[in-house]
Amino acid sequence: MLKRVIQKFGLKVQSVSEVDDSYSSTVYKCTLSYGENVFVKIPFTKLKYQRELEAYEILEGNVAIPKMLDYWSGNEECPGAFLLSELKGQPLTAKVTPTVAFQVGVLHAKMHTIRPPEGRELAAIQNEFPNWSNFVERQFYSFAEEVRGILDEQLYKQAIEKYEKMKQQLPSSDGPSFIHMDFRPANIIVNGEVVSGMIDFESVRFGSTEIDFTKLYRDFLSLDNALYNAYQKGYNSIRPLIELENVLPFYQFTDAFNSIGWCKRRGIEKNALFLEENITRLEKWLK
Repeated sequence: MLKRVIQKFGLKVQSVSEVDDSYSSTVYKCTLSYGENVFVKIPFTKLKYQRELEAYEILEGNVAIPKMLDYWSGNEECPGAFLLSELKGQPLTAKVTPTVAFQVGVLHAKMHTIRPPEGRELAAIQNEFPNWSNFVERQFYSFAEEVRGILDEQLYKQAIEKYEKMKQQLPSSDGPSFIHMDFRPANIIVNGEVVSGMIDFESVRFGSTEIDFTKLYRDFLSLDNALYNAYQKGYNSIRPLIELENVLPFYQFTDAFNSIGWCKRRGIEKNALFLEENITRLEKWLK
């Protein structure tokens, strides 16, 4: 399939390597014959392809993202593919300075200022905001059977009861905004002291911003108060940040629960470490 896609884009490739940490698509870094790096991305499903295509059209010129050089709508064997420019740098880590964390806040807030386009019907990016609580509930219970097969029955019942109690305490939703749904360090590219942009839009929606802080807090903001404070200042320079302490506990809990189900779907053995991390997180919330 990769060979077919490379031919479709007319690339003269010197070397190819698969990119790690991509879970909803297969991504290849291609070094062309004249030394430039580009990326070929093949989403797992047609819906993810369509969603990413619409996301590039909506985000271009509004936030920093790779340039879409070309795309192919695919065939019966391939759901579609993208040819993307390289964002210079490496994925975000907690070793960066507050200057970078401030820029991450700005980037995130700029994305959240984007609202559903008026007068345009989108084929793949759903606006979940009008029924936000139903969307969150569908996500949670869609993983419930997988989680039930992993946790012991008592722990599973506790988790369901905890979810039902916590959801009643949520404040009013903040939106409708463009939300990434996977805004984590691996999808934020940093070049020295500059945030180059963000990548991966297979899961995007229009909805409430409250869900979009969970993974960034889990893997970055919670590790260093100086970075957290700088991020908040950056975000607030673009739009008001919601009171995260009112929503993070609920979304941290549901993220741990849903991630356990995700590991079951994607394979327990190859996701064993992530599975154990989330079982530990869930158990802490239930104590």
